[in-house]
Amino acid sequence: MKNLAKTTLLLFLALAVFIGCQKDDPNPDGPEASEYAKKVNKFIYEAMDDIYFWYDELPDIDYNYESDPKAYFNKLLYVDDKWSYITDDVDALEASFEGTEKTYGWSLAFGRFSNTGNIFAIVEYVYPETPASAAGVKRGDLLVMMDNADITENNYTDLLYSDNMDVTLGVLTEEGIATDTTLSLTSSVLTLNPVLTTKIVEHDGRKIGYIFYAQFIPDFNSALDNAFASLVSQGATDLVVDLRYNPGGAISAAQHLCSSIAPVDIVNDNSILVTYKWNNKYQDYFIDRQIMSQVEVYFDNQVPVKMDLNNVYFLTGSGTASASELSITGLRAYMNEVKTVGDTTYGKYTASITLRPEDYYSESYSEEIANWGLQPIVLRYANAAGVTDFKNGFAPDIPVDDDLFATFPLGDKNDPLFKAAIEDITGTPVVAMKSAPKVNFEYQIFDRGFSRFDENKREMLIEQIQRPE
Repeated sequence: MKNLAKTTLLLFLALAVFIGCQKDDPNPDGPEASEYAKKVNKFIYEAMDDIYFWYDELPDIDYNYESDPKAYFNKLLYVDDKWSYITDDVDALEASFEGTEKTYGWSLAFGRFSNTGNIFAIVEYVYPETPASAAGVKRGDLLVMMDNADITENNYTDLLYSDNMDVTLGVLTEEGIATDTTLSLTSSVLTLNPVLTTKIVEHDGRKIGYIFYAQFIPDFNSALDNAFASLVSQGATDLVVDLRYNPGGAISAAQHLCSSIAPVDIVNDNSILVTYKWNNKYQDYFIDRQIMSQVEVYFDNQVPVKMDLNNVYFLTGSGTASASELSITGLRAYMNEVKTVGDTTYGKYTASITLRPEDYYSESYSEEIANWGLQPIVLRYANAAGVTDFKNGFAPDIPVDDDLFATFPLGDKNDPLFKAAIEDITGTPVVAMKSAPKVNFEYQIFDRGFSRFDENKREMLIEQIQRPE
């Protein structure tokens, strides 16, 4: 079995474009690929044959005749694999996993007006100290034009990826949408703290702690510690964690979150949070040598703040994925109630690994194809009760619509998702403030995002893996 050159392997849950697994003629007629493409293709095949969860299902396709490495990679994918992907900019991808992005600092939902078909964007949240926040953009703002032109199917992602732009805000009127202020924005390379909001809301004698958490990034575990410590110091009796837009991230961050929440006896005993199943080569290697840390993830009894809760609420949506779902299902095996409020989660129970050419080859060989990277599925996980394969996600215990046309700030008790959690905790209604008027038109949200790596962020990072010999 091929050694991996890394001592730290990055394992993630990820969404990728699915093309399908198909049997091609192993010796097709036609011109051979370039030497460069052959090198990339060789890396792809040998890495997939080593650690891919479905390595024994790889089709027999001669990589010498595949001129497009990305197309070749997609031809290798197993029929059920809609998550593995390939990139030719792995440096930027890994920086994104660590919270560093070139960004305006906003997360957007993209919609289409039913009557006109016109595209719009609406702000889900804004990171502080970013170009968007400096321009005064806030949650619920409507974006209807950019660079004095319509937003279209072909250009809407420029709102996330471009270097600079003028963006025109829209305002709701009785007649529909009218244009308002135009703002000039320039994106910046920023490292973003995913713990955006921490607060206590008092209601009917309860002190309900709230944390908005945007991405599971282990470098910001101390920010989680500060959030939990703040809630404990203020006498929090209950906890609501807002993961409605959280695509996932590192398992060590999920482990940290769960260990800060769970019953203290479970945490202190280092109980199993989740178990892994690798392909048979890796699974047999770990089991035969009793390297249980590679097939079991434990609660961490060294976390500095332990809330010692028996109940927790998670706010969820269709963007709630991977490490977010792992946290929900992992805690459900041990707590009295782990309730979800909002919408059905994404549904991701597999994990993948970031691989570079230098993980397999000498520097001289890999240098020519440096910055290519693979993210193949390498395992599936289950919680301590054996729950796995939740391909349809977790349906909410309390369904609530996240209406972005009638928003309140994140952590405001009038926000419909948070309000529903508070009312379920206390059994007492929240007297809601008057929100924005209901829109008098129909629309459909068709996409959402924060960066060009959104689909890749449905990932889980696992560190310090024992390498098979």
